[in-house]
Amino acid sequence: MKKVIKYVALFFFYLLQFTWGLLANLLGFLVYLSKGKLNREWFKGALISRHEENWGGVSLGIFIFVNGARGEQWFLDARAHEYGHTLQNLLLGPLYLFVIGIPSVIWCNSKRFIKLREEKGVSYYEFYPEKWANAWGDRFTGHKRTDGPVK
Repeated sequence: MKKVIKYVALFFFYLLQFTWGLLANLLGFLVYLSKGKLNREWFKGALISRHEENWGGVSLGIFIFVNGARGEQWFLDARAHEYGHTLQNLLLGPLYLFVIGIPSVIWCNSKRFIKLREEKGVSYYEFYPEKWANAWGDRFTGHKRTDGPVK
């Protein structure tokens, strides 16, 4: 019976991801195709691709890209965090990129915000999309975060 419930839940997870959350998944699929051969694994319905480029991670629907060269514990923390973003896409659907994706990219890459985080000692995970992704990622994966507490 547990297997039946698991497969029904997975069915609805994919149904919502590829209808309501289609926009992010289409972008994720295009990135997935462009990356070529990467180390990949399935994780709770999401496809995790480990890259070794000069950036941490991104979640576009079920397609998650995480830096695999930063150590195993960093990878596990990032995987749970990015899975939290996958769940945000499930909830927000077409609004995900506007409510989470764009603000997150700006928070991560803007020189102004990088300077603010460095000078004021503000954690990257204090910004609402990141704090929320940590909370949901940890809760729904059972992960125990090592990169700082979720407040």
